[in-house]
Order: sequence, then C-alpha cells, then structure tokens
Amino acid sequence: GFFAGVWGLSLPFVFLIGLSFYTILVAKKWKRLNASSVAELFTLRYNPFLGKVASLFLLTAMLGFSANYIKSMQILFQPIFQDIHPYFLSLILITIILLITLKGGLVSIIQTDLISFFGTMIFIPLLFIFSFKSANTNFSGSIFSIPLEDGEKILPTKFILSLIILTMFTYIAAPWYGQKIFAAKSEKIAFRSVGIASILVFLLYGFPVLAVYYLKIGGTQLQNSETGVAFIVNKLFSPGFKGFGYFILFCAGATTLGGVWSAMTTMVVTDISNSQIDDNRGTKRSIYITIFIVILSYIVSITFIDKVLDKLILANIPIAALSFGLIAGFYWKKASSVGVIASLVFGLFWGIFCYTYFGEKGNYTWYWAAYGIPGIFIFGIIFSLLFPQKGRELENLKSFENRMN
Repeated sequence: GFFAGVWGLSLPFVFLIGLSFYTILVAKKWKRLNASSVAELFTLRYNPFLGKVASLFLLTAMLGFSANYIKSMQILFQPIFQDIHPYFLSLILITIILLITLKGGLVSIIQTDLISFFGTMIFIPLLFIFSFKSANTNFSGSIFSIPLEDGEKILPTKFILSLIILTMFTYIAAPWYGQKIFAAKSEKIAFRSVGIASILVFLLYGFPVLAVYYLKIGGTQLQNSETGVAFIVNKLFSPGFKGFGYFILFCAGATTLGGVWSAMTTMVVTDISNSQIDDNRGTKRSIYITIFIVILSYIVSITFIDKVLDKLILANIPIAALSFGLIAGFYWKKASSVGVIASLVFGLFWGIFCYTYFGEKGNYTWYWAAYGIPGIFIFGIIFSLLFPQKGRELENLKSFENRMN
C-alpha cells in the first residue's frame, strides 16, 4: 500500500481467490477424509512412503513460514523495544509463545485464537481509521493519489496473477487449514467456514493496505514499508488503543506460531515416526520436538529472512509440488504413486530453478506458476498412465474410496 497505493489491494484479492478455490475444491473433501494431518492423505491414498515424503515437504515449507512469522513479530514489536537487539527481541517473543503453547497445548492455541479473532475484527479497521485521520484528507479526493498504472509498476500484473495461481494450489495443502477443517462439526460447516474466511481475510488484509497507503499520503516517510503497521500503532494510536493494539498483535502472532508449531509436531510424531501423542512418553517426545522446531525456526529467521513477503512466497515451493498428488488423490482414480513422485520431483526442481535462475528481480514467481503448476500436473498424469497402480496400491485406493464414501 505504501508504494503501490490502492493497487496494493490486489494482494488481498489473491487470498480471496485462493481461499475461494479451497472452499469449492477441497473443503468438504478434507472433512470427509477426517485425517489427523494433511500428509495422511498421501499415506491412505498411495502408500506410507509418500505420506512421509509429503510430511517432509510440508515441514520444510512450514519451517520457512515459522521463520517468517518470527521475523514479522520482531518488526511489529521493535518500535516499543528499540533498545533491545532484534535477535534478542525475537528470542524473548518466541520463548513466551512457546511457554504458553507447551503449558496449554492446543486448548491455549484455540483460546488465544478466539481472543485474537474478535480483537482483530476491531483492531484492523482502527489501523485505517487512525491513519486516515492523520492524513487530514478526504477519501474520494485521495484514493487515487498514486495512479493505478504507477501502482502496477510496483506490483506487476504478472506478479499478482502468479500469486493467485500459487495461492490456489498451495492453500489446498496448508496443514493449519487442514487441522481446522478436521475439527469442523460437518462438511457443510467446513464449506461455509472457509467461504466466510475468504471474505474476512480479504477485508482484514485490505484495511492495513489502505492504512499504510494513507501514511504515505500524510507525508510519512518509511525506510521499510513492512514497518507501516508498527508505525501506525506506535505513533498514531492513542495510549489506550496502543496497548490494545499490541495485545492483539501478540495474540495473533501467538496463535499463528502456536498453530504452525502444533501442526509440525503432529506431523513429525504421527506421520514421520508413526507414534502416538496420547501417552506420557509420547507427550514428552512431542514437547522436545516442539522445542527443536522453535529453535530451528529462530535460527532460520535470523540468518535467512530479510523481506518477509518474498521469503514467505519462496517457502511455498515444496507445497506447490504436492498439488497434483493432493487433487488427483481426491478426484482421479488413475493417479499412481509413480506419477505423484514424478510430479513432486519436477515441482521441487522447477520452483528452485526459477528462484535461482530468474530471481526475485526477474519475477521468478511468474515462470514458477505459469509453467510450473501445469508442468506438475502434466508429469503426474503422464507417469501415472505409464506406470499405473498395481498390487497394494490398488488395495489402498479401494480402502480410500470406502473411507471417502
């Protein structure tokens, strides 16, 4: 919003399309499967080996997400803790969140999620209200202060289209959404919930974009546009609202990180090691795994994450590679494990190749999305037809169909 103006709303639009695609394509399917994790689909539909591979792909991506979220929290809270080194501030924040998560488990995550949801519904519009008020302008006369064509130079149409494609084919495998769908009471509720979420996410992402835009109109200069929200809360909010704002930001960060860590731990315990979390030994193991995940996420955050959005997109490469195996698992009976492996190999290779060859300045996301996503499905289909299912895989397919029916 700070540089692209109202054209910056194209980014929230990406999530509206992505979650709408999720709603239509897989919301009811995931609830009907009712698995313990997203990766379990690959175990049930194909074989245990692919289930473990899917878990590793998802864990790799979620490690990147976790590191990005840690970096985001550090950026948001740095203005009120300017004397604390960014690395140490990140460590303090994640230690507090880790203690909350370990003490209360999934219950504490859900409780914090409820608080952050209702608080966010109030807090996000306040960002826009305070920023718009400080700009001392009228809405109709200022909304296009940065012309759309200038905004498009900052966020090219090809970049937005590539994000739409990537979001459509990565959100369907998002483990944190999967966990919430599995917890839904029925398929109808799962369908409606994601549909409503798509609209809410668009609105809740849209307000901050406009809020930061009006900072620019008001004459505020930012060295880093990612600090826009933190600037509004720290400089424009009144003292009472400022405390409320930082409380909600912390709750939102805590529930996001806690949910990601919980999903990662579940996948390691159930999908990778085939263990149970219920007994005391399993509980201790899950605690150690969670601590290890947090430490690793922190290391990645302070060593690799510079621009949050850029690295957040990059972390989706392993998830995009899973798209054929997931969609074909639900919708195409002829999909074979060999076809899925071929699609995984191509998807991972192509994503990494595009990033290293074209780079962020070369708009690598366009080549990754426009050619990579179709390529993933082409490889999956061709190798599934060349190497059809047989033996145990046919038995798994029959068992999977019985479960889905």
